[in-house]
This record gives sequence, structure tokens and C-alpha cells, in this order.
Amino acid sequence: MIQEQITTLTLPYPLGDKRVRVYVPAHEEGETFPVVYMTDGQNLFEDTDLRFGCWYTREAVAEERSRSGQAAIIVGIHNDESPRQRANELTPKSIGTVMLPPDMPEEERVHVNPSGEVFDDFVVNTVMPAVEAQFPVRKGRNETAFCGSSSGGLQSYFTALSHPDKFCAAGVFSPALMFYSPEDMRSWIASVMRDNMPYLYFYMGGGDELEQILAIGMDRTYDILMELYPPEKLSSVILPDQKHHESAWAPIFKDFLHTFLARRAEL
Repeated sequence: MIQEQITTLTLPYPLGDKRVRVYVPAHEEGETFPVVYMTDGQNLFEDTDLRFGCWYTREAVAEERSRSGQAAIIVGIHNDESPRQRANELTPKSIGTVMLPPDMPEEERVHVNPSGEVFDDFVVNTVMPAVEAQFPVRKGRNETAFCGSSSGGLQSYFTALSHPDKFCAAGVFSPALMFYSPEDMRSWIASVMRDNMPYLYFYMGGGDELEQILAIGMDRTYDILMELYPPEKLSSVILPDQKHHESAWAPIFKDFLHTFLARRAEL
């Protein structure tokens, strides 16, 4: 038996090297696993010295293995910079014009530089090849999912829809979709539609002002998807009392992980 392990990779990123941590559950020699790529890798595996909380993904994998006999490798892509840098990194500009709050000061506006496409390229062309070369990952779209929250939820939505040949499912938690007009979102969704789109698992809370604001963007995006997207590949979980926090996303991740592992062959 090979014991569980978290391995830290340092991979080249346009803004400087980026940390990527890879969790591999305990396994037998030759055993391979599906894989979930995730944003905010600094918040996924433990709760020591974390400002925002933890997703407890190791515990989620262990619980799923006990429940169903299935497990997954978790790949966490770090963001260790400022909230401003994170928002830029996880906000694509090709969906449409990014709508900023009207009361945002000019000194903040000048720092807005959406670059989610750079992160997307990093995931697909740097992280995935490195992980597949070094770890016991099952390759192929039906073995691969993406997941994130807030700006990371937006990025997981963007990356999965941009690469339906690589991802069969995306966890889109509390996504920052309110940055785009309904017209731009509709046009972008129509432009990326293919025959075999990924399953989208949406989650939204409502227990604080930020979740309530984000819910507006998710609701209107979900309405557009209901018109354009295969309905069997859409689901949403709404928990109105939950706040914008890792403590809400951690239990939802367990259900997303279970859904991905149970349904991936058909997605």
C-alpha cells in the first residue's frame, strides 16, 4: 500500500512561478484515479494558518471512498497574492465587457486587468500535462473535473465550457458571474456550444450580502443556460442561509465529488 501524499509542484506562470499541490490518496501499486483540478489550492487541504478557512478535500475523498469505494486525486492551484490579483487572474475578459460597480474608486479601477484566459492556458497546457506525467491520473475528459468558488467558480465555469473535450464536469460554487451583461453571456455561451458539453453543478448561498449579489448573476446565467444548454447537464443547489465562506463550500464539495465520480462515465 502506498500512503496518501501531498506533493508541491512549482510551475512556470507568466506572473512568476506558481505553486500547485497534488493530493494522491492511499492506493495500491498500479491503481489510478480520476482527477479534480481546483482553484485556491492554499485553502484545500488543512486549516492551519488560513485566513479564509478550509475545504477539507482530503477528508471528502476519504469519506467518498468509504461510501462508494471511489476516490480522486485533487490538484490545487494556489493563489498566494492579493485579492485584487486573484480577481484579475480568475476573471476572463472574452466572455464580454467586465462591468464594474459604479461606486468603485478610479484608483481601484486602474488596477482591473481581467486575465482569466492566462490562467485557463496555464491549467490546460502546463498543470494538466505535468500532473498526468507524474501522478497516477486516469486521462480523458470523463475522468477530469474542475471546481472553484467565487472568482474561482467563474473560472471553473469558463475553463470547463471552453474545453468540453477535456472536462466532463465543473463545480461552479458562488460564481462571480454578475460581471457580465446577459447579452454578452448569452453570446459567449452560444459561441462555445458543442455536441458534448460538461455537466455544470451550480451552488449558491444567500446568508450574506455578497452571496445575495452573486445570486443575481447566477440566476440570470442559469436562465440563459436553460435555454441554450442540455438540461440534463445542469443542476443547482441553493442554500439561502449559507454565507460566502469555505465552511459552506466544503460540504457542497463532498456532494459534487460524489456526483462527478458516480456519473462521470455518462457525462
